[in-house]
Amino acid sequence: MSYSENKSNSDEGGEILLLACGALAAEILALIKLNGWNHFHLHCLPAQLHLYPDKIPGEVEKAVIKFKKKFDRIFVVYADCGTGGLLKKKCDELGIDMIPGPHCYAFFEGVERFNEIAETEITAFYLTDFLVRQFKSFIIEPLGLDKHPELKDVYFGNYTKLVYLAQTRDRNLTQLAEGYANDMGLNFERRFTGYGDLTPTLETLTQSQ
Repeated sequence: MSYSENKSNSDEGGEILLLACGALAAEILALIKLNGWNHFHLHCLPAQLHLYPDKIPGEVEKAVIKFKKKFDRIFVVYADCGTGGLLKKKCDELGIDMIPGPHCYAFFEGVERFNEIAETEITAFYLTDFLVRQFKSFIIEPLGLDKHPELKDVYFGNYTKLVYLAQTRDRNLTQLAEGYANDMGLNFERRFTGYGDLTPTLETLTQSQ
């Protein structure tokens, strides 16, 4: 997903490019529309990069170099996402900010709350709206479970429950998530998070203009 070339003038005082993970596109676009944040423009990197987190910092750098002269500010809408701190280091080198937290599960739950409960949920397998929709392409196929379903216990044997962190109140997604939990032999828990820390983070960007 590329940013719009038809950038409108904004009363907020600057055009901001949100350089984001493709897994967050729906949530970011919904917030932009809901709040009328016309000074935000979205460019998403492929969500599949989550399968290769070591590539995320380099791809972010390429995008920043490409777009930095076109916008007043670039903000990276990725958490650490398995990069082991390398994404934060790269953002610091580039002089740009990024969303805090270890991964999207944390900022949807709320980083502070997530940190509080993380130690009590070490056997939880998390899904978001995006991951429920893309369960086959992001989990089943990369793990080879479509061809070797007998490996299910190898991958999920240490988990006890599937926690669906729901951004929307979508019954179909809830049913899908519960079905995946049953297939994996896990207890099911749904927690409605909405957009979590994503909303105040983007609001802060707006207020700082």
